[in-house]
Amino acid sequence: MDLQVSVFLLFILFTAVNNSTTIAAKSCALPIGCPSGSINFGIGKIASSCCNTDLCNAQNAPDASVVPNGKTCYYCDGQSCSNTLSCSGSEDRCIKATANLGGQSIVVKGCISKSVCDAVSILDSFVGGVSCCEGNMCNNAISVTQSFLFLCGSLLSFILLH
Repeated sequence: MDLQVSVFLLFILFTAVNNSTTIAAKSCALPIGCPSGSINFGIGKIASSCCNTDLCNAQNAPDASVVPNGKTCYYCDGQSCSNTLSCSGSEDRCIKATANLGGQSIVVKGCISKSVCDAVSILDSFVGGVSCCEGNMCNNAISVTQSFLFLCGSLLSFILLH
């Protein structure tokens, strides 16, 4: 018996908050790892979209909406996680991810679309603590002082490579 696996084409667009850096990636993905939506860490935003026809990812991914939707979440800037962030577009949840890397506890927080949250939740065993919640500011404001850029890079790498 042959097992057929659907493959989706994935677009990912990462934009730094100051719009000085944009990274675009295109790849194939399994349906479970191919969310359409966005995640905003306050310092940068990752948008992804999927399609399922031949060469449908020839175009770049659409820019994620920057129109605020009324949802607010906390985000971390490397010094504190008590900064507030206005969510936009389809970002209808808050995210908090924690990891212990090299003996340091690293935390990232921000806004996330439900579909991206569902896909990122599979990272829980990789990162060590990914949770999404629905209420405004539900990803609490506990401060951290360690750098979190490594975790952001790890999350981006995982999304790009899987």
